[in-house]
Amino acid sequence: MIEFSAAPATLPHGVRVYAIGDIHGCMDRLVAMHEMIAEDIAARPVEHTTLIHLGDYVDRGADSAQVIDWLINQPPVPADATINLMGNHEHMMLSAVAGADKDAPGLWLTNGGADSLLSWGISRTVPPAEWASRIPRQHLIFLRDLVVSHRIGPYLFVHAGVRPGVPLAQQTRQDLLWIREPFLSSRSDHGAVIVHGHTPKREPIVLPNRIAIDTGAVLGGSLTCVVLERDTLGFLQS
Repeated sequence: MIEFSAAPATLPHGVRVYAIGDIHGCMDRLVAMHEMIAEDIAARPVEHTTLIHLGDYVDRGADSAQVIDWLINQPPVPADATINLMGNHEHMMLSAVAGADKDAPGLWLTNGGADSLLSWGISRTVPPAEWASRIPRQHLIFLRDLVVSHRIGPYLFVHAGVRPGVPLAQQTRQDLLWIREPFLSSRSDHGAVIVHGHTPKREPIVLPNRIAIDTGAVLGGSLTCVVLERDTLGFLQS
């Protein structure tokens, strides 16, 4: 049973959003979360549901390849729409396998990329120039085509956050994927309530201008989903 409380914004009647924080190769937690969402939809039908994943599907956990394959093959959640956002770890991975930046492979490896490679059966001894050919093309296309933001009513869903003082339409890809400060300490009205992950905390954070739901699934914490409906919010955790 989800415990609901007051949300910082109000969605239109009949609209519900499920937004899931950073997954980082935690396949078991993701499957359990999708099952809980499916059960909630069955128990509490509503006109329109959207499932949003906030990025960071890969790195650090053991099952990055399996997570990507699961997302491609449509998780068993009867939502009307599913939106998959890009995280900074997907950004690092794509840069590393593209081969254009000689420093990108090293950066990715030191940030959990070695675990991701292993999930695709790729040893660290395999040279970076061969990585792309050993990862399924369907997986690479999925990662390449991820969007960096999605707006539903008064909420903007992004991976990391936004730069305070910059109109939402002018936010850079870099900030949407990577920013921490000055976003995290800002109490400014950003023009929408920002729902984001990227910076792990022990518990979700709900403020008037943002909702943070990276609760460190791969660090021994939980995988968190915020459920937004009308003027309320609640949380599911696995």
